[in-house]
Amino acid sequence: MVKQIVLTKEGLEKLEEELEELKSVKRKEVAEKIKVALSFGDLSENSEYDEAKNEQAIVQARIADIEVMLKNVKVIDESELSSENVHIGSKIEVRVTNPATGKNTVANYKIVGSNEADPLAGNISDESLVGKALLNHGIGDKVAVEVPAGEMEYEILTISK
Repeated sequence: MVKQIVLTKEGLEKLEEELEELKSVKRKEVAEKIKVALSFGDLSENSEYDEAKNEQAIVQARIADIEVMLKNVKVIDESELSSENVHIGSKIEVRVTNPATGKNTVANYKIVGSNEADPLAGNISDESLVGKALLNHGIGDKVAVEVPAGEMEYEILTISK
């Protein structure tokens, strides 16, 4: 059984753009590389041909993956979501406290489906340790999360769409 893919509207648009790019641009680039490599002759010792065929397989696999995802996608309608509790699509501000050191930092996150996760950009997955722990909590709630660096306390300061 194929898992349902949860995406925000922006995530769906990015996935559709990637699929279009792969189909319209990347496929043609790889086909041209194969054509050039074939012109070199003997395929048994033609590393350019082997590389181009490998790249072609990678592009085709990614296209197939995206097409499967798009068939099983559930888009979160952010206009229907409340700002009372954290859910996929929520933008949150949290105070992160390291109980071992007492050090506090403030962070901004957007809770997204696992396919959209980009922690460096502040997009954390609903399946991650922190994302899963924060789901369904409200403003003022404090949540302890065991992360690789040790236990951290997250206090939800704001929730928005």
